[in-house]
Amino acid sequence: DAEGVVVGRLASYIALRLRGKHRADYTPHVDLGDHIVVINAEKVTVTGTKARTKIYHRHSTYCGGHKSQTFSEVIARHPEEAIRLAVKGMVPRTPLGRDMMSKLKIYAGNQHPHTAQQPAQLTF
Repeated sequence: DAEGVVVGRLASYIALRLRGKHRADYTPHVDLGDHIVVINAEKVTVTGTKARTKIYHRHSTYCGGHKSQTFSEVIARHPEEAIRLAVKGMVPRTPLGRDMMSKLKIYAGNQHPHTAQQPAQLTF
């Protein structure tokens, strides 16, 4: 549950669990991590003035296609994207890291379709 949690702290905890570093049998080249379901992504926070000064950049690969948004604009439009980008920066930039990111599910609201898997609440 991401309600009231700082984005960076949440992302580092998620990356640790996705990577499998919390396990005793951790091996860097093997994907031993957990599947993570994040709910209430729209209620994450940032510290200081990052809500208006943190900028997310993207490019359409066309000339003049550079687009920028602040953190508050990203949260208003796509709240899942802020957490996904923060975690993506903390996992390896390899095929193994892409497999780890596929095990991360982020939902803006309180509901998610993974209730049949009986997810456990994590506290950190």
